[in-house]
This record gives sequence, C-alpha cells and structure tokens, in this order.
Amino acid sequence: MSSLNSPHRVNPAGSSPAYSLFWVIVALALGGFGIGTTEFVAMGLIQEIAQGVGVSVPVAGYMISAYALGVVVGAPVIAILCARVPRKGLLLALMLFFTVGNAATAFAPDFHSLVISRFIAGLPHGAYFGVAALVAATLAGPAKRAQAVAHVMLGLTIATVIGVPFATWLGQHLGWRSGFIFAAGIGAVTMLAIALVLPKIAMAASASIQTELAGLKNRQMWLTLGIAAIGFGGLFSVYTFVSPLLTHYTQVSIRYVPLALAVWGLGMVSGGLVGGWLADRGMKKALYSIVFSMIAAFSIAPFLMQNFYTALVALFLMGATGMALGPALQTRLMDVAGQAQTLAASLNHSAFNIANAQGAWLGSLVISAGYGWIAPIWVGVGLSIGGLVMLMISLKLDQQPLDKQPAH
Repeated sequence: MSSLNSPHRVNPAGSSPAYSLFWVIVALALGGFGIGTTEFVAMGLIQEIAQGVGVSVPVAGYMISAYALGVVVGAPVIAILCARVPRKGLLLALMLFFTVGNAATAFAPDFHSLVISRFIAGLPHGAYFGVAALVAATLAGPAKRAQAVAHVMLGLTIATVIGVPFATWLGQHLGWRSGFIFAAGIGAVTMLAIALVLPKIAMAASASIQTELAGLKNRQMWLTLGIAAIGFGGLFSVYTFVSPLLTHYTQVSIRYVPLALAVWGLGMVSGGLVGGWLADRGMKKALYSIVFSMIAAFSIAPFLMQNFYTALVALFLMGATGMALGPALQTRLMDVAGQAQTLAASLNHSAFNIANAQGAWLGSLVISAGYGWIAPIWVGVGLSIGGLVMLMISLKLDQQPLDKQPAH
C-alpha cells in the first residue's frame, strides 16, 4: 500500500481540508476484512454448521446462497435509495447493519432462522464495497484508482488468509457460532475506524435516485456485470466445498482445512494486487490475461487434488486468478457507468454474489447427482469459459463507432 501512502492530501471535492489516504484505505479495508470473514467462514465451517443445525452438507450450502442473494438484493436497492446520503454516514450505517446481522446469525436457533439471518446479513455487503471503492478511487486520483480499489478489496482477501482460517479454527474449538461473533466484533471496530479517519465527502451535484436509475439502461454496464456473475462462479463452486473436498477426496484431516483456506487466501491477496496493477496499465489486456489464466488454473486443478501438497498449489492458483478479476472489473465499471457510479459499483458485488449463489448451487447439484467431490472444479472451468464469452462480447461492443453503440 506504500504507493498510496501520501501523508495528507486535499480532498478533490473540497469537503475536508486534509486526510491520510493510507489510514482511509486501512479503515475501509477493515470493513472488507469483516465482510470477507463472515462470507467465507460459512464455507470453512460448513460441516460443523450442518451438524449443529441437523442438515446435510449440500443442504447447508443453501445458507451460503441465501447470504449471496441478500447481497444481490441489497446492493441495488441501497445504492438507489441512498443516492443522496453522504458517503461517510452511509458507510457507518452499513457497518452497523452488518454487525447486527452477524450477531443474529450467531444466535440463530435453527436452520431456517440461520438462512434468514444470512440473507439479512448479506444486504449491506455490496453497497459497502461499492461505496468504499468509489471513495478510495476518488481520493486516490485517476492514475492510482485501480490500485486504490484493489487495496480496499485487499481487506476481503486478507480475510481469507487470516480472518477465515482464524474464525474457522475458533468455530472448530468453541462452536461454529463463535466465528460469526468474531465477524460482528470486526464490524464494531470498523465503525470506530471509519468515524475517526474518513473525511466528509461532498456529494456530486448530479447524484440522485433518477440518475442512478438511468444507469439501468446501460448495456455495457450489464455486460460487465455479466462477466462477474458468470466468471466468478467457479471460484465459489470450489471454495464452498473446500472442506469436504480435502477431507473426502484428498483424504487429509479436517484440522488441515484452516491451512488450506489460508493458502487459498494468499492466492486471493496476490491476485487482487496483481489485478489492480495490471488494470492501471491497460484494461483490455488485463481482462483477457486474467480470464485465460482462470481457465488454465481451473483446468489443471482436478489433476492436482489427490495429493495434499499439490492440492495447495491448485487452491493458490484458483484463488489468485479468480480474485485478480475483481479490481479490474470494478474499475471498468467506473469507466462505463456514466453518472450511475454508486449503482454500478454496488451491482458489481451483486454480480459477484450471483456468482457465489450459482457456484454454491451448481456445486451442490453436481455433488448430489453423484459426480463426486472433484466435480465443482469442472463447474469452475465451464463458468470461467462463460465469463470469457461475456468479456469478448463486451469488448467487441467497445470497438463499435459511438453512433452505433447502444444508448447508455
């Protein structure tokens, strides 16, 4: 984060005299750390949760889909209805909602309550990341915006290295509910950090519900979101079932699952940083490079899963190539969204969690159909190829003369 560690910079919007960009990004990334922990710990503890609430592992996967659907619903609704809400206040409110939602999950008495609480906990997810990304990109300036977005999302990826393995370990030793109590605690700390370091940011004069709604007509925005909704699916078709994949297929003890999750997380951290760096140097080349790398990583992974050490290599590669797509797509959305910036940025995380929901669902489907624990990886290959098709359509549209492009 050193390239963004300028001492104090004047707010471009003129609403705050000075701020530390470094500490702003740390505070925003801390919220991403909490969100990443709660989203992915459900996957790391899926066997413990299933046993705790008396359902099978594939059925327990539906709570992951419920969280993802909460993101899908919450992101556009909050982005549109809160178009005129100051961003600092909105981020604080979203973190409060997040904290309460995770506390509700921790004390859910049965599986149905658990599913409902996960849906509720997912509602602020997309809006938080969308607004946080816009704040970081605005304060960092045009030359560093993709890297600033990547550093905010670094909180989510660091969660996969530290937060998720720790919360998984906590859940294994103190009961699965303790993992969600931990996530709620991170949310409370994030509220304090945002209150202390984030400057007040003036709203754009054009910001309105009508402006955000107008973005729904933007076909390039929907195509870019389609890349995320399909292309990211493989990441979650595998990650959802990492625990049983390792214990039942690779034949390792469940106590090694936190280590495997940490390796996956290291891949996501590396991929997120590389993806942001590539996007600032050429968006089209970056997107093609990342998507082809995803297809390659998922294609070789099934042949590496029989041995624990080569399985760790496969998990690292899938995590890295999958997460590299995140900051690149988030930045492309800023380019194509016009004035509907908040809606587009938030919808990116709706798309990300449509991928989460469909990945978990398709993974459950192929396992339940008897294709084995390795089958979700092949689902990932297919979804990555689908993401490539959407990318080719979107970039082809970029090449059309302006008078022939669909209206924004």
